[in-house]
Amino acid sequence: MYITLAVLAVLAVYAVIVYNGLVKSRQMTEEAWSGIDVQLKRRADLVPNLIETVKGYATHEKRTLEEVVELRNRAQGVPSGDVEGRAAAEGMLSQALGRVMALAEAYPDLKANQNFLELQRSLETIEGEIQMSRRYYNGAARDLNVKVDSFPSNLVARNFGFTKAGYFEIANDADRAVPAVKF
Repeated sequence: MYITLAVLAVLAVYAVIVYNGLVKSRQMTEEAWSGIDVQLKRRADLVPNLIETVKGYATHEKRTLEEVVELRNRAQGVPSGDVEGRAAAEGMLSQALGRVMALAEAYPDLKANQNFLELQRSLETIEGEIQMSRRYYNGAARDLNVKVDSFPSNLVARNFGFTKAGYFEIANDADRAVPAVKF
């Protein structure tokens, strides 16, 4: 009888430890997602200033500028917990922002504009921070997913409703392609 109670006590303590580990991993994943969300918001806040600056120089590029605004609004409209949807929307916005940055090559006055250069530097900084935040989030998601899938922690995870977290990945295959370099 004492052995049975001891075994049950050990199992209960183990279940509590596993449960607490799962809670910690879930919280780390949510905190990491919050970091990505902050950086994406910073980038979205930069877009209107960038568009207004470019608009003065590139009046016949109206469709490109409208597309950036539309994609920014679409990305902002994705629910906070929809990692895959947000990744796809942000990927399209990144491509459109790349096209806006490429416009500077066609407009030397824009390329020399101090406000545009500052916005461009800020955008580059934010893009780097988004990349770091994405790596941190994906690492936290990986750790949670391993715990949710691994035996015996998966038994506790299943019984308490823990689920795997989605990764914040590049959705566009063209972004994954190795660029061609020609001399």
